[in-house]
Order: sequence, then C-alpha cells, then structure tokens
Amino acid sequence: MIAAVVVILGSASAVYVSAADLVFDWAAVGNAGNANDTHGDGYGAVANAYRISKYEVTNNQYAEFLNAVAATDSFGGSDPNLYNANMDITRSGSSGSFTYAVNAGFETNPVNYVSFFDSMRFVNWLENGQGTGGTEGGVYNIGTGVNETRAAGATFFLPSENEWYKAAYHDPTAPGEYWDYPTQSNTVPTAASANAGNVVGDTTDVGTYTNATSFYGTFDQAGNLWEWNEAVKGSDRGMRGGSWNLHWLDSASSNRDFINPTVEFNFIGFRVASVPEPSSRLYGGVVFFGLLCWKKIRS
Repeated sequence: MIAAVVVILGSASAVYVSAADLVFDWAAVGNAGNANDTHGDGYGAVANAYRISKYEVTNNQYAEFLNAVAATDSFGGSDPNLYNANMDITRSGSSGSFTYAVNAGFETNPVNYVSFFDSMRFVNWLENGQGTGGTEGGVYNIGTGVNETRAAGATFFLPSENEWYKAAYHDPTAPGEYWDYPTQSNTVPTAASANAGNVVGDTTDVGTYTNATSFYGTFDQAGNLWEWNEAVKGSDRGMRGGSWNLHWLDSASSNRDFINPTVEFNFIGFRVASVPEPSSRLYGGVVFFGLLCWKKIRS
C-alpha cells in the first residue's frame, strides 16, 4: 500500500519509513444520489461518487507523514503536536532533526493516538502534494477543531458522517438498501469478523478480517479503531465504528459518538476519502470538449 524505502535499524526493533509519496488502496463508492437509511437517525445519503480508503491509515503511512513534516513537531492551535509517544512509532533525535520509525511488527496496524487535528493535518498534507506540503490549510484551515469545514474542490478529505456511513452500511441489493453492521449483515459481528470485545487485546493489521467487508469493499469499519468523521456536536467531533476494546455492538449503524477533537487515545484512528479517480471525472469533460470541437468543425 505504500511506495517507500524501508530500512531495518540495527536493533531490528523499528522500521524507518522514508518520506516518499503515499499510495492508498481505494474503495470506489458509487450509486450517487442514494437515499438516507430509513431507520435510526437517517444517514447515508451522498449526492456524488467518491472514494474512501479500504483500510484505516497505518503506522507506516503516518510515519511517512511525520518524517516529511515533523522534524520539529511544533504546530499552532490547541493541539500543536503530531506525534504521541504512546504510538507504535519511535521518535529519535532532537527538535529540528526528529526522525520516526515504526516499531517492528506494527507496520500495517492502524495508527492510533491521533487527534482530529492530526487527521486534518494529514489530509491537508495529502492535498498539498505530500513531501514538504503544508499542514495548516489546503482542505481544512486549522482553527478550533470544530469550526473547520472542507474546502470546495478538495481532492482529499476526511469522510463526512454520511460518506462514512454509506461506505460502511449501504448496499443497493440489501433489504432496505442498508445493513445494520459494516460486515454486510444485520447480525452482530463476532471475533471471527471484527476486532472488538477486547478479544485480541490490541489493534490488528488492517484488512485482517477478509470475509467481513462492506458492500463497497472497505475493511475494519467494524472494530479495530473508532474513526473520526467531519460531524460536529457542540465542541466535539464525530466518531463511528467501534474499537478493539469495546463491544461489537458499537459498530452498529445506530451507534454514533462524539469526543473532543484534541483527544488522543489508543482506540481512535481514521481513514481518508477522496474524489473519484481523475479518469472518471475527466471523461465527461473530454466527451463534451470533443463534441464541441466536432460541432465547430461542421459549422
């Protein structure tokens, strides 16, 4: 999933991840203009096609981000740091020359201890071309944690609650077009289909539960980590999906939660979304341009 050079450090206890361009596995979410779920609070309607990452953002991917932008790791606002020492990522060096290496064995586990601020900055960095791209604007102008809104025309973004919900529960072939759980089922997940209930005792590699995807092909929207979405309630931001240490019921479509955007816990992570692949967006414009040229030639 990641185009990067990795070097095993001398102790073999961590893996240094270079700041190369990240590559995501995307799930295409079509069926644009679908209706909201008719039970519960009614979410899931999305007017446009989009893509969402099949997997939660991993430690490898987040370490690449840190190595690209956090040599100093001092940013503005009420959550000024991208790194948390509890992550399965080790920081070395001193401020101005920090480097980051993933603890061996946790490379493809989802990154946790990430705040909503961290998630927004990650997306801004993607939008700004990665590398030395900026983190404080591009998609979200970093502010209070709840006053940020997605910039019009953004290519990358955190999923809205409706986008997250649709990717997890929508299925145009299902009765009522929605499932109760992100495993294409109305039955509560078990230890065979989701990392929850504190059975494993920690996160698992993303995509471990291969027979429990959503209709659109996403993994781990049930369990592993709660995932941030753009929803706002008072001074909090939205989360969905449940986590490794809580009950499988938390992944139900009827369950939504909110928490302060600055918090960083071992049960919170995120995944990213984007506009459709450029070829599908450009096709209509190419056809239109071709017809226009044909019309001019004939006139």
